[in-house]
Amino acid sequence: MSRIGLQPVVVPKGVTVTVKDNLLHVKGSKGELTQTFNPLISFTVGDEEVQVNRGNDSKKARSMHGLYRSLLNNMVNGVSQGYTKTLVINGVGYRAELNGKVLMLNLGFSNQVEYLTPEGVDLSVEGNNKVSVSGIDKAIVGQVAAEIRKLRPPEPYKGKGIRYDNENVRRKVGKSGVK
Repeated sequence: MSRIGLQPVVVPKGVTVTVKDNLLHVKGSKGELTQTFNPLISFTVGDEEVQVNRGNDSKKARSMHGLYRSLLNNMVNGVSQGYTKTLVINGVGYRAELNGKVLMLNLGFSNQVEYLTPEGVDLSVEGNNKVSVSGIDKAIVGQVAAEIRKLRPPEPYKGKGIRYDNENVRRKVGKSGVK
């Protein structure tokens, strides 16, 4: 039994959820999102909450039950509040700069790294070493943050590289030298 799928999704004021055919549409103050869903799952839209139901107790229906409840909850939170991930750049000479939709990164390579911002995501640079990725779709915000981090992941000896704001990089001790 899915414990997550049984919980109703609370819909705040200003957010509308509509279900038509196999399409789930959520509209709020920050934008709108759509998601297709499996016909084994159905949605009951109430005044202030949405209940996710499954058609039968097959393994596929049970596995989709909690998934679509979580996706709907992420969509409702995204159009009402939005999502943000912050990246911190550590290293001598490492810095970030935003030119329109292109993020220019100096990461110790011989050339600058250019990252083109995809649609539906906003990037902002605070100082020289903080990059904020924000948007309404949780999956796209996480994917963009992961792609930027992948350009120069943090290394364990000096801690240089790009890391998440809340990430803890385990440091290693280097060579001990001759005694």
